[in-house]
This record gives sequence, structure tokens and C-alpha cells, in this order.
Amino acid sequence: MPAARESLLDAACTALARRPWSAVRMVDVAAAAGVSRQTLYNEFGSKDGLARALVRREADGYLAGVERALAAPGEPRERLTAVVEWTSSLAGGNALIRAMLTGCWSEWLPAPPLAAVRSASSVPAQRRADGALPTPRDFVRIVRDRAVTALTGPAATAAELTRPCELVVRLALSCVAAPPAEGGGMAELVRAVVPGQAV
Repeated sequence: MPAARESLLDAACTALARRPWSAVRMVDVAAAAGVSRQTLYNEFGSKDGLARALVRREADGYLAGVERALAAPGEPRERLTAVVEWTSSLAGGNALIRAMLTGCWSEWLPAPPLAAVRSASSVPAQRRADGALPTPRDFVRIVRDRAVTALTGPAATAAELTRPCELVVRLALSCVAAPPAEGGGMAELVRAVVPGQAV
């Protein structure tokens, strides 16, 4: 039931934008998605399962945006700048992404344990959501490694790119914690962190 699952996750996300997670009721999420409460429980098992699935979907969406930024045409520094801009803009408008990237969860948000939980679900997507969720350290590693893979080529080897790519990811996270002034200047920040010969 992928369409129902996505509708339920969209409804949960909308509900979370209006009230704290503790006040989000499963019956309201199901009604907003236009499905029965039983369908919601069949998909997620519990409110905690819904929270894990919501966090997993947001993490996957963030990483898909990183992939798009890295695959875009342009010089390596331009693509790394796009990663910083994507990270900063997405986290600026999405408290759940900001919490995942920084590890700073507020009482407003669901805060599922990041360790894997025992899954009794027969739904493959839920079994995946019940697996370990990424920590801020995991995001640094994942985005760094994807950047290295995307940028490795004749101009630079993976070994040469690892450190500059990690610095850019950490720069992106610093922009999440302390957003730059209007206009950003992120390209200048990336140039300062990644010298021309590094990429």
C-alpha cells in the first residue's frame, strides 16, 4: 500500500507542523489521509512506528537532494556549494531534518531511538524504518562518502577528496546550527574551506 503509506506520512508531517508530536493523534492522521485507523496501524504498527517511518522518509529525502546536488553539471566546488545550500535551506524549513542533522531534538518533535528496534512488521518499508536511523555522525560520513564518489576523477583521487569533502559537510552542518546572513555567501565559504587545487 505505498500510496496509503505516503498519504499517511504526509498527513503526519502536516499534523506535526501544527502541533507537537505528543498531541498528534493517530485517528486524526488516518482521517487526514483518508484511510482507516486500522490501515494506519497495519502500515506502521504504532505511533512510534509512524515516527520512525517519518524520520526515515525525511532522511532519505535529504540524501536524495544531496545526490541531485552532486550529480548536477558544474565544477566540483559548485556541486559542493549546492550540497551546503541544499542542507542549509532544507534544514531551515524542516525542524525534523534540522534535528536529525544536529542531534538537537525538541519536545515538539518525535524522537524515536536511533538504534534499530525489533520489527514485527510484514511491510518491507516499515522493517527498513525499524532499522537503525542515521545519527549526525552517520550523515557526515554518508554525505562525505557520496561527495567523494561523485567528485573522484582525473583531477582528484578519493584520498585527496576525503578531507575537503568532510570539511564541506561540516560547514553545511554549521550553517544549519548558525545560518549565514541573508544572501548566504556559501560559495565563498566553500572556496575558503576547499582550495582550488583540492578539487
